[in-house]
Amino acid sequence: MLSSIFSASVRRALTLGGLCLISSASVLASTAKPVVVQQIELFHRLPAERAEALGELVNRFNAQSKEYRVTLAEHDWRAANAPHLMILEGDDEESFLAGKPRYKPLHALMKEAKVPLQTLRAPAMMTRTPVDAKGQLLALPVGLSTPVLFVNRDALRRAGMNPDATSVATWFDLQNVLGRLADTGHTCPYTVSEPGRIMVENLSAWHNEPVSALRGKVQAPSFNGMFQVKHVAMMASWHRARYLQVFDKGDEAEQRFANGDCAVIAAPSASWTDFRRKGTVDVGVTRLPYHEDFPGAPQNTLADGPALWVSAGKKAGEYTGVARFISFWLQPENQVAWQRATGYLPLNRAGLLASQSDLLGEDLENIRVAVGQLTNKPVTGDSSSQPVVERASVRRILDEELAAVWADRKAAKEALDNAVTRASGG
Repeated sequence: MLSSIFSASVRRALTLGGLCLISSASVLASTAKPVVVQQIELFHRLPAERAEALGELVNRFNAQSKEYRVTLAEHDWRAANAPHLMILEGDDEESFLAGKPRYKPLHALMKEAKVPLQTLRAPAMMTRTPVDAKGQLLALPVGLSTPVLFVNRDALRRAGMNPDATSVATWFDLQNVLGRLADTGHTCPYTVSEPGRIMVENLSAWHNEPVSALRGKVQAPSFNGMFQVKHVAMMASWHRARYLQVFDKGDEAEQRFANGDCAVIAAPSASWTDFRRKGTVDVGVTRLPYHEDFPGAPQNTLADGPALWVSAGKKAGEYTGVARFISFWLQPENQVAWQRATGYLPLNRAGLLASQSDLLGEDLENIRVAVGQLTNKPVTGDSSSQPVVERASVRRILDEELAAVWADRKAAKEALDNAVTRASGG
C-alpha cells in the first residue's frame, strides 16, 4: 500500500517537474531574439527571358540562405538609398561611372569579406569598363557575349546547300551562299544586329585592324581606315543587290531571323538561347567570316555586355551578404544554369569546362564557338578592347552614319569619316 502510494507520488512529481521544464523552455524561447534576415537589393534591366533566369538564381540563393535574402529593386543608383547590386550596361553604366566613384570594387569587397572570387582573369579582348589598370575586377561581367554568325539550316537545305554552317569561312563564301538564297527566292538572305558594334568594332579586331590612334597624348577614334571602308562598301553592294537587309529598330533583325524571315544573321552569341527558345528556326552557329586579303585575319573578336556593380557606402554585414551571393552565382552548377538559360559567356573555369563538355550537347554550342573565336590568337594592341570606341554614344553615331550608306545617301568612306569626326567631338 505504501509502495503504491510512493510510486504514484514519484510519478506525479516527475510529471509536474516535466511540465515545469517544458514551461521554462517555452518562456526562454518566447524571450529569445528572432533571427534578423538582411535584405540585399538587386536592380537590373535585363530582357524578360534573362530576367527570369536571374529570378531563378535569386530564388535558389534565398532558399539556402538563413541570414541574407536578395530582393529585386525597381530603383537604381540615382535613388537616395541605392540598391546593393546593380546590373548595368550602355548609357546606364556610363552615367553611373561618371563623376565620383559610386561603387565598391568587387575584388576589394570579396577580399574584405574573406570570400574567394572564383573567376577567370579578365582578358584583354573583354570590355575594359569593369576592370582596373591592374586587371582586377571592379564589377562582375555577368552578361558577356561576342558577335557570331547564325544560319537558318532549313533555308540552306531548301536552297540545295549544305546546312553545315562551318562551311562559311570567308566573306566570299558567305556571298556565294547569299546569292544562292536570293536566286531561290529568299527575300532576306542576310541581316545584322548592331551594325556599328559588329561591322566596325568587332570585325576590325577580327582582322587585327586598329579603330583608335594616339593623337597627342590621348587615344582617339580612328575607324575609317582601308579595312573598315572596304567592308562597309562591300555591305553597301550587298544591300543594293538585296543580299543584305538592315532594320532600324534595335532588335528587329533578330526577330526577323527568329521568325524565319532572314536566313543568316550576325548577332551576339547570347542570342542563341532566344533563337532556340522561339523554336521556329533550325539554327546553326559558326564563327564570323573573314577577308582573306588581310594577313592578320582571323584574329579575335571582343566580349561585351552588362556587368554587376556593387554600390558604395553600405555596411560591412551587408557586403558580406553581397559577397556570398556573388560566390553562389559562381558555383559550377549555377554557372552552367546561367549559361544555358541566358547564352552568356562563362565567368570562371568551371563554366568554361562545362561549355566544352559533350554531355551538354548543343545547349552551349554558341559558347564553344564564341570562346574559340575570342581566343583564336593571342590578343594584340589592335585587337584588344578600345574604351574610346566601345561606348554607347559612339555606337549610335556609327549606326546613324551607316544608315546613310544603306540609304545610298553617303559612300562608305564619307560615312566613316563623318563618324570619326563626330565621335571625336568635332
